[in-house]
Amino acid sequence: MIQSKVEICGVNTSRLPLLDPEEKESLFQRITEGDSYAREIYIKGNLRLVLSIIKRFSSSNENADDLFQIGCVGLIKAIDNFDPNLNVKFSTYAVPMIIGEIRRFLRDNSSLRVSRSLKDIAYKAIYARDMLSKKNAKEPTIEEISAEIGISKEDIVYALDAIQSPMSLYEPVYTDGGDTLYICDQISDKKNREENWVEQISLREAINKLNPREHEIISLRFFEGKTQMEVADIIGISQAQVSRLEKNALKTMRSFFV
Repeated sequence: MIQSKVEICGVNTSRLPLLDPEEKESLFQRITEGDSYAREIYIKGNLRLVLSIIKRFSSSNENADDLFQIGCVGLIKAIDNFDPNLNVKFSTYAVPMIIGEIRRFLRDNSSLRVSRSLKDIAYKAIYARDMLSKKNAKEPTIEEISAEIGISKEDIVYALDAIQSPMSLYEPVYTDGGDTLYICDQISDKKNREENWVEQISLREAINKLNPREHEIISLRFFEGKTQMEVADIIGISQAQVSRLEKNALKTMRSFFV
């Protein structure tokens, strides 16, 4: 529905403008100087980014106009908070903010109403999980999150479950020696093999930081839609080795965006 819709919120998506890197840099300089007209042009020049992201939520059955408006809110927040002195592309910074804004909208407008107290517990747990992950360079346990925020692990699990969709692609299904296998690792993507996700947000530069084996695994997994088991068969190593190399490669790529 979203992909076939040409006009969203009165905007003809087939005529959205494109800005080259020089224009973006010049406009952002003017924005930092308080130029509201430059800000308006910059917003319009990044609406394709919003459009490409809301396509990911086409299965949510939400109105495309609503998702586009919420995505634009995330885009504006990204523009207002972006620091051009950071060695990061604006799109790299903006994408998670846009996605986060849309996810909050979908969560808060879900037909399954969740109490405010449960949401507060869940948000505290998510914040603590992210903080502990960055601090310790590993995913924290429920016990560690519980100790950090002073809430029982049973209440945390219940609260997190209440705000989640019925099934997460990142639900762990198997763990062996620290290598966790998630649902998404067992799903191949037959639909989006040749699509460039969100204008290839600095991926090419990040992938170039990988060694040949890691590069091959990332290409097979995320560009050809192979499962870890299929990659293991192609390369001739175990699934556990593929999982370990994939995680190392993703860690290397994430460090490129920091």
